[in-house]
Amino acid sequence: MQSLALIENWPVPTAAAAVVRADGSVVGAHGPTGRRFALASVTKPLTAYAALVAYEEGAVELDEAAGPEGATVRHLLAHTSGLAFDEHKVMNEPGTRRLYSNAGFEALGDHIAKATDIPFAEYLRQAVLDPLGMTATTLDGSPAKDGVSTVDDLVRFAAEVQAPRLLDPRTVAEAMTVQFPGTKGVLPGYGHQNPNDWGLGFEIRDHKSPHWTGGSSSPRTFGHFGQAGTFLWIDPDARAACVALTDRAFGPWATEVWPVLTDAVLAEL
Repeated sequence: MQSLALIENWPVPTAAAAVVRADGSVVGAHGPTGRRFALASVTKPLTAYAALVAYEEGAVELDEAAGPEGATVRHLLAHTSGLAFDEHKVMNEPGTRRLYSNAGFEALGDHIAKATDIPFAEYLRQAVLDPLGMTATTLDGSPAKDGVSTVDDLVRFAAEVQAPRLLDPRTVAEAMTVQFPGTKGVLPGYGHQNPNDWGLGFEIRDHKSPHWTGGSSSPRTFGHFGQAGTFLWIDPDARAACVALTDRAFGPWATEVWPVLTDAVLAEL
């Protein structure tokens, strides 16, 4: 795909990107796709997928108590637990505001580790990484932000989400469905959004503006971006996903070039 060559003009030391279909066919790739990059918050979809495996295995229920008082596993996955961004401090009643929270995903990891009696990083490896052949992906630290991976590994994950083998497709459909509809909140880097729609561990584009995907991205597009200058989106209408990893922190450069790349990819598809 010629569109992916746009990453050569990004103001970053290194970048790699790829586009993958549901059948796992990589229709385009550019840059060092085997290089390991810090994921930052692109770790969260991996953590969420492991949580959904734990749900299907019967280790946890989505609506069981987890995290702060009154919150559930579902609240933690959907950033409505009320926990603060980066500290285990309650800021709101559960379900009342979309308060994006690393602390919430850390509480989620702790809850799953306790329920399965397996350290969360190990559970993630057994439940998601090994079955998908994601041998270059590791988690050393926070389930919210401390993953390291490659484009080659993440296209395997993106193909799985589009055509699930590890989960019942109905579970994945729930993950890409708006949880607690109408909830307001701040999308980090993009300001206040009303509503600020999220599924279970995946942000849903809907009609947000501004946004890190493209102007031509369908409202059903879902995924995540990270402060390490990383993103993963899946557009069900385009029947494709795109992964881009860099080694420069998110900033104004990303808000300028990411939508341009996405629109070029969608146009070429």
